[in-house]
Amino acid sequence: MSTMTLDRRTFLSTCSRFGFASTLFPGALYTLAAQDKTAPDAKPKITPEMIDAAAALAGVSIAADQKQAMLDGLNQQHEAYDAIRKLRLPNSVPPAYIFDPLPPGAKVSTEKHDPVYSKAPAIMTVPANLEDLAFASVVELAGLLRRKKISSVNLIEMYIARIKRYDPILHFVVTITEDRALTKAKEADAELAAGKYRGPLHGLPWGAKDLLAVKGYPTTWGAGGFEKQSFDDDATVVKRLDAAGAVLIAKTTLGALAMGDKWFGGRTRNPWNTKQGSSGSSAGSASATAAGCVAFAIGSETLGSISSPSTRCGTTGLRPTFGFVPRTGAMALGWTMDKLGPICRAVEDCAIVMQAIYGPDGEDLATRDAAFNWNADFDWKSLRIGYLQKEFEPEKEQQSEEDKQSALLTEDEKKKREQRQKERAAGRARRDYDRKYDLATLDKLRSMGVNLIPVELPALPYGAMTPLLEAEAAAAFDELTRTGRDKLLTEQGEDDWPNIFRVARFYPAVEYVQANRARTLAIREVSKLFEIVDVIVASTNSEQLVVTNLTGHPAVIVPNGIRGDDAPVPPKVDTGEDDSIGGPGTPVSITFLGGHYQDAKLSSFAKTYQDATGFQKQHPKL
Repeated sequence: MSTMTLDRRTFLSTCSRFGFASTLFPGALYTLAAQDKTAPDAKPKITPEMIDAAAALAGVSIAADQKQAMLDGLNQQHEAYDAIRKLRLPNSVPPAYIFDPLPPGAKVSTEKHDPVYSKAPAIMTVPANLEDLAFASVVELAGLLRRKKISSVNLIEMYIARIKRYDPILHFVVTITEDRALTKAKEADAELAAGKYRGPLHGLPWGAKDLLAVKGYPTTWGAGGFEKQSFDDDATVVKRLDAAGAVLIAKTTLGALAMGDKWFGGRTRNPWNTKQGSSGSSAGSASATAAGCVAFAIGSETLGSISSPSTRCGTTGLRPTFGFVPRTGAMALGWTMDKLGPICRAVEDCAIVMQAIYGPDGEDLATRDAAFNWNADFDWKSLRIGYLQKEFEPEKEQQSEEDKQSALLTEDEKKKREQRQKERAAGRARRDYDRKYDLATLDKLRSMGVNLIPVELPALPYGAMTPLLEAEAAAAFDELTRTGRDKLLTEQGEDDWPNIFRVARFYPAVEYVQANRARTLAIREVSKLFEIVDVIVASTNSEQLVVTNLTGHPAVIVPNGIRGDDAPVPPKVDTGEDDSIGGPGTPVSITFLGGHYQDAKLSSFAKTYQDATGFQKQHPKL
């Protein structure tokens, strides 16, 4: 312990004397040394040539005598890496710090009340064809089960049959947990017959994003090389849904290591347009729910992974406040940003699921003891409603640097520029078309008597904070990069994990800390908005998505209509880079944002809007 401390002090002292403590230099230097393949059987040593290369990356120069003075201290520090690497830290071990999204002085209610569910008319008679219930809501299905109009076993068998029929088209399931499901369904029916009612999820089928551990089944993380991975315990969320009587019928797909919709088995498809992907990374959870193959699903979001597929597939998603739902047993991507939440057909479905899964478990120390008090009868008229005014205004066309320097381009470069200009123009046309749905939301709210208060996001460099996620993800999959097993992942492009993980190794610790300090400012400034308003209406595919994932604020994403026949056609190739590529007959969404741990209140307002519009009742014609 003391030797390593002295080595670290020597290293920091050496670097700081030459002005390198806050530059790229240390991280770049160690990465270069780690990647030295000239002596595969020997431990790589930092050399003067490596210092030169790292210094060039950092934009500094170092004299020969300075380099020589640095070598001993730098090599000692480099050797200290081995001791940590020999621990072979599994993905489940978090860093020794806990992210807290609350600003100073924030208060969180811990007083819990019994939930108040909707009194909306339930389905009174069972259709002759049980499959006619495939798109029924949790509330509707729960009513039938509670009154013993249908059995859990029959319901489970119907949904599993649909999975087997539509998965070859949509590719939304990794594993069907049929044996487990039928056993649990029989138990549910026996309990219901005996008068033991666990609540509105009792006997209902659901899907788990395949980053949640389920004992006895593979947990693949959607990634090549992990197809046979399994764990000896269930994730906390799985245990809690078991306790609520819900029946797990499938482990749904996710893009490899929670990016996009491409996984080792192919690409998960959008049920509204099977030529498109479902977006991700909760790709299968949204696709299966939208296709009427589960009653609800669990997804996760680090930077858009509930919001994006919910938008593409026309489902309702609740991304809870960071720290509301324990992540024990879930794959870690970004310890300070990962969140688990429900993907359903309706807001109240999400609230019912949330009621079952939230709260501390004693394992995920980032989870706070806060109350989620669902009240479907909440008086939403007492809420102050804001909207992000700039997000609803026409987009201003900006000239790129490439356009400004057109005279310097070659003919080939000019052709490529023209193609990019066409793509940008097509993207603007799609966004202009979709804006009318956003504006219709404001009109609808005003017609409901809502006094909309314009607000704006604080002007901060949010994009410059997102490398925090990349650094944490690279650490979570450190061994994957160092062993070269990252080549097993399906996607290997510039914007895919293997390359992102490599680039992140050059991100210096000091800049990671500085970005977190900037994030503290973002939390404080964004939280001030919720002193002015209780709920904010926002365009889904806008800056708020990055901002609120960084600050840990909750969001509810709801379907907001179907694009008409006059919608701009989507691009011929869905690259997965644009979640709103659109096209006739595909859904759009709107997002509602709330204050920290005000998820129930936020959901109540989102339900009010959803009930007034009815868009959640639309579903794809498969």
